[in-house]
Amino acid sequence: MNNTKMIPEMRGRPTIYDDQQILLKAQSVFWTKGYTATSLEDLLKAMDIGSGSFYNAFKGGKKELFRKALLQRRAAFNQFKAELKKNESPIELIKDFFRSIAESDSLVHLQGCIIVNTVVEMTFVDEELEKESVAILMEVEKMFTAEIEKAQKKGTLKNQTDPVILGRYLITLWNGLNVTRRMYPDNNILKEQIEMQLEIIS
Repeated sequence: MNNTKMIPEMRGRPTIYDDQQILLKAQSVFWTKGYTATSLEDLLKAMDIGSGSFYNAFKGGKKELFRKALLQRRAAFNQFKAELKKNESPIELIKDFFRSIAESDSLVHLQGCIIVNTVVEMTFVDEELEKESVAILMEVEKMFTAEIEKAQKKGTLKNQTDPVILGRYLITLWNGLNVTRRMYPDNNILKEQIEMQLEIIS
């Protein structure tokens, strides 16, 4: 995390908007309310800035800021991808990725995944944002597929189903769980469900 102190405005553009903490505050609002329901007032309050400074920093307004929120999630997935490459048991790390869902609190369950939420919300609303969100999920799917294929070749994964199908199964599981966790925001129920569905990559 970037803990750099806020710096006064220079040349008409506040440098604070390069601070990930500021963007995370905006991301939290989008994550909770969705893109459409989030107002400029919601963002200004969360980021603690005025509208003039906001538009000076984000020429594209709310949409530009939302894109930055999506890019932060892509960066988080890329970091996980890097960890997979260094890990001796990447399939177990992927399983832990799913198991971590059952360790979240009820508010996080109700929020779901901002990327999945965006795909659903932006269909027939904003094709550009929908495509960007789909692209991120596709990247995650390819990440799963690559690790599954490696594990199959090493003999550490018994299931020899086409890795493309298994990778797609995992992204389907991820998408589905982010709805199911809203239906059943109970960690014990989710844990049992997740463990059963992860058996397919044993």
